[in-house]
Amino acid sequence: MTQALDTLRDLSLAEQLGRLHRLWRTAADVALTPLGLTQARWTALWKLNRLGDHLSQKTLADALEIELPSLMRTLGQLEEQGLITRHCCQHDKRARIVCLTPAGKALLAQMEQRIITVRQQLLSGISEPELRQFEQLVQRISSNALAQLDPHRPS
Repeated sequence: MTQALDTLRDLSLAEQLGRLHRLWRTAADVALTPLGLTQARWTALWKLNRLGDHLSQKTLADALEIELPSLMRTLGQLEEQGLITRHCCQHDKRARIVCLTPAGKALLAQMEQRIITVRQQLLSGISEPELRQFEQLVQRISSNALAQLDPHRPS
């Protein structure tokens, strides 16, 4: 009986984490919609910027944890908006490199301010030690999940 209750409690935690993720993303979406960005577009721009720009489409898709064909449409839309450019890689003509344009970099500055505001609002009332502990716990859970999915992966 205790094991069944523990299982339910674990499922509840997973559901809460999933809900937290959805709520956080929705709050960011609401803040970024006035900039003309869908979730797919802003997450691609954000990840491209965080990984250092001048990235292959494949690397960006892997970092976003989506399939390359799913990313292609979003990149086309970002290119039409003048926020990125794509060109062939010098070392591998099959690969395409994604770069931020000056307009993309300017938009990212606006995005960053809005995302910082959302983060501050969502973390309101949480102390720095509480936040650090939560981050450590989330990292530990993530590491455990990765180890379970790929037992041969080094920790």
